[in-house]
Amino acid sequence: MDIFNLDLEAIGWDFFFEDNFAKYKEEGLIPGRISEVQLKNFVLLTKNGEIEGRISGKLRFEADEKNKLPVVGDWVALKIESNTKGTIHAVLPRKSKFSRKVPGKVTEEQVMISNVDTVWIVSGLDQDFNIQRIERYLMLVSKSGAKPVLVLNKADICIGLEDRIQELKKIAPTIPIHTVSAELNEGVGELYQYLGKGKTVALLGSSGVGKSTITNKLLGFNRQKVGSVREWDSHGRHITTFRELIILPKGGMIIDNPGMRELQLWSEDEDINQVFDDIELLSRQCKFRDCSHRNEPGCAVKNAIRDGKLDLRRYEHYLKLKKELEFLSIKQNGLTRVAEKTRGKNISKYAKVVGKLKTRE
Repeated sequence: MDIFNLDLEAIGWDFFFEDNFAKYKEEGLIPGRISEVQLKNFVLLTKNGEIEGRISGKLRFEADEKNKLPVVGDWVALKIESNTKGTIHAVLPRKSKFSRKVPGKVTEEQVMISNVDTVWIVSGLDQDFNIQRIERYLMLVSKSGAKPVLVLNKADICIGLEDRIQELKKIAPTIPIHTVSAELNEGVGELYQYLGKGKTVALLGSSGVGKSTITNKLLGFNRQKVGSVREWDSHGRHITTFRELIILPKGGMIIDNPGMRELQLWSEDEDINQVFDDIELLSRQCKFRDCSHRNEPGCAVKNAIRDGKLDLRRYEHYLKLKKELEFLSIKQNGLTRVAEKTRGKNISKYAKVVGKLKTRE
């Protein structure tokens, strides 16, 4: 696709964004889509081609939280300053977004990418295969607004492939599963069904699972850097270091993401119920409505484990994630109270200043 003469619909523009852009169009601004974030600069795709943009002072001031600033995949309202530069004045509402808690001790939402239609959760069929990590990724996707697809790479070196597939069908019976060998370019063609004009796909997965290799095969040439993995545990190095929206020659776009060292959740109870819907269904049969599924009598969940109908590993991971979300909720509620208290103090100070000015008049 010629990036100097872009068709906006080909890169995801539709009626949803058109409606939300109307007020900015009257101000003489144009739409652009963020394809790359570079510290304080942004690379945008527009009808005028590729533009380098910076955030306006007003937008930076009004974005009281980092999650309101532009990320890869966002559509924004842009003022053109020259043939190659512009200023971002607003971020349009997002159709979907992928959020996690920022790494470390700070309780804050980090939006990684937005406006994605489908996400491929890529897992290697080697020693790095990890059901619990996949469940965590499914939690991330459940809240995003995008459709999840499981892509199992390195099928050419997998022993017991059918067993792996059956493991995944137990935890995600309704989610499509594709087995591929990106290195040998086998099965990758099946993934084109999720692409096409205006469609955006994101790849999520740990380092070394083959996300960049899949991207290169879909592009038809080696654009993304790829690296080897350690033989003893199949862990890869972080070759992809930033997120980038890439236009594919056969239509559609792909966002290759770096492997995430920390995947801390930014979710709610309803999200865990979607991923662990089998446990949620069992819990409705518990004797007590507020059953914690630990030591209460008449617990249908514990009975299912005893009868071999529920895997103990899945149950223990469910409890771990639920505890993590409960702790996150406590911290979020505390931050909300602090923010409301601060806002109240600011309003009070403002009222006193206005009162003094009126008195002087």
